[in-house]
Amino acid sequence: MNRIPITKTPKCYVGGAFIRSESGRVQALHDASGAFFANIPQCTRKDLRNAVEAAAKAGPGWAKRSGYNRGQILYRLGEMLEARAAEMADAILLGGGNSAAAAQEVAATADRLIHYAGWADKYEQMLGNVNPVASPHFNFTVTEPMGIIGVLAPDEAPLLALVSLVASVIVSGNTVVALASELQPYPAILLGEMLATSDLPGGVVNLLTGRRSELVSSFASHAHLRAINGVAGADERRAVKLGAADSVKRVRLLKSEEPRDWRDGAAQGLYEIREFIEFKTTWHPIGA
Repeated sequence: MNRIPITKTPKCYVGGAFIRSESGRVQALHDASGAFFANIPQCTRKDLRNAVEAAAKAGPGWAKRSGYNRGQILYRLGEMLEARAAEMADAILLGGGNSAAAAQEVAATADRLIHYAGWADKYEQMLGNVNPVASPHFNFTVTEPMGIIGVLAPDEAPLLALVSLVASVIVSGNTVVALASELQPYPAILLGEMLATSDLPGGVVNLLTGRRSELVSSFASHAHLRAINGVAGADERRAVKLGAADSVKRVRLLKSEEPRDWRDGAAQGLYEIREFIEFKTTWHPIGA
């Protein structure tokens, strides 16, 4: 007797748990040949609010961890991705392309995680400073995480772009609520499964899937998101800036009309980290 294969039920990763959208809506995902593969949850504003709450709970503990420990966790995630590289490449291939390009994206993503793992205990020394002042004070500047950051991932490089946008944010102690690629969401689903078995505390990274047209405006207007990082079209950028103005959040959106080479060295580094930290300057009287 022929066995009927078990169809996978993809779920989003929020607060360290796997969830279906509260709406119950799904979108059929087909592979490159047009065959049905799975139903992808279509998240709503309620799911976004729940994800922000989970990120808020995880934030203080994650921010208090040492840079060295955060680096260890990112490095471990890179190890896990390397071990499941073939599976992740297959997830990328659902959107088309060729196996060589998919394998290269997975390898570049693992390298990106290791890159930021290396920066975890070094960016403070590069961005903080002891400031010379013309008074009897010891004046120094240190960095602090901003809080909860919203991430809008593009459709191109659905894994590498998502991880690049997320890793540069969490390495400094921020937490993330990310909206995965609308056209190629499955790599984000699989990434959530890896996060669940990694050392990353639940709630530090929350991954949602769904329609950008329904969620981008909510990302922009949510008062507890401190900043938005990602890629967007002209209309989305306009909507985000208008929504962000009311809640005074930082916005850093790359133009989707100008595709970025996410494997390029310019897509990583210290200045990507600096975009989502704050600086605190302290004056301490000398001799006090």
